Amino acid sequence: MKRLFVILITCILFIGCSKQQILSGNSKESINLQNEKFTNESNRENENKMQMNVKVGDRNFIATLKDNEAVDVLVEMLKETGITIKMSDYAGFEKVGALETNLPTNNQQITTQPGDIMLYQGNQIVLFYGSNTWNYTQIGHINNLSGWQEALGNGDVTITLSLEKKVE
Repeated sequence: MKRLFVILITCILFIGCSKQQILSGNSKESINLQNEKFTNESNRENENKMQMNVKVGDRNFIATLKDNEAVDVLVEMLKETGITIKMSDYAGFEKVGALETNLPTNNQQITTQPGDIMLYQGNQIVLFYGSNTWNYTQIGHINNLSGWQEALGNGDVTITLSLEKKVE
């Protein structure tokens, strides 16, 4: 009986140790895979972080672009030439202007902040100097808001979008 008990305890300990080694191995492998995935995603994000010039009247602003299909199509359009858009004020917190073509959308309910650049209904560029909650596709965000609201001013404005080099 004692011998059976010792064998049973030994088996339990052996199985427990084996499971711990297996779990430790899987955990390490899982952590390594997660770290590799995070590193690859971070590198991809940094490689794809493009900047866009946003000229409002005689003022220039730089926007960092998001990584999505709408931005990919917009960037292809901007590689050929800049895009000039006449924008109208809407509700005292945004300027809205139409593109000549529709961009892909992945609308999400978003509360915007000043400096956000959004796509509305696939063909409307929206520049925010205030805040709103609605369904938009994110395009980018103005990096430095100094003078942003003043440049957008009251009434209609004309903006020109063009490409900037990648973020280093």
